Amino acid sequence: MWSWLLVAFLATPPLFQTARDKQDRAGLERIVEQSAAAAAKAPNDAEAQYNLALASSYLAEVALEQGDKKTAQAAAERGVKAAQQAVTLKPQNAEYYRILGTLCGQVVPANVLAGLGYAKQARDAIEKAIALDPKSSEAYVARGVGNYYVPSGLGGGFELAIADFRKAIDLDSKNADAWLWLGMALRKENKIADARQAFTKSLELDPQRTWTKQQLDKTPPSP
Repeated sequence: MWSWLLVAFLATPPLFQTARDKQDRAGLERIVEQSAAAAAKAPNDAEAQYNLALASSYLAEVALEQGDKKTAQAAAERGVKAAQQAVTLKPQNAEYYRILGTLCGQVVPANVLAGLGYAKQARDAIEKAIALDPKSSEAYVARGVGNYYVPSGLGGGFELAIADFRKAIDLDSKNADAWLWLGMALRKENKIADARQAFTKSLELDPQRTWTKQQLDKTPPSP
């Protein structure tokens, strides 16, 4: 019992983000397994299920950043199950819908064919999150990422993504993820100077984020 309690204490969301920021895949894999053990011992604890979903989402995120789509898909699909359980247990929690939508959305770039079945689930879950909490900056980031990956002809596109990221920043100007993804979308629109400014702002807010540093390095100053 005590070993499980220690695992549950150590595997907390701040540690999840630290591992994500450093692209520590091995650390995230350990955290996912620790979170899975805690969730298995507490199947009716919505927060335990959420922690597994969150850890899985961070692992999928890093795997995508590193081009490992197979690991990303497996992690995201594992997290979806935990997020669905959290939503079932507490259907009025906006953040649980947000992480469910994020995980479903992460399957799309990992496996386009498999992602087709998850795209609508992602959209529905994120819209539910926004309906429950219209001031959730993270929910708008999640919707923006979905729009970033979905072509304009299918209802997404970079213009919509940029609008979502700017809304997220309006709600929380210190949301480093919102600034990071704003930079990603602006770069796709060939707004290089604005993209660099967004990446730089993201790094000011989260100096440890390896992927942001990589994206800034890939975005040369305008001539």
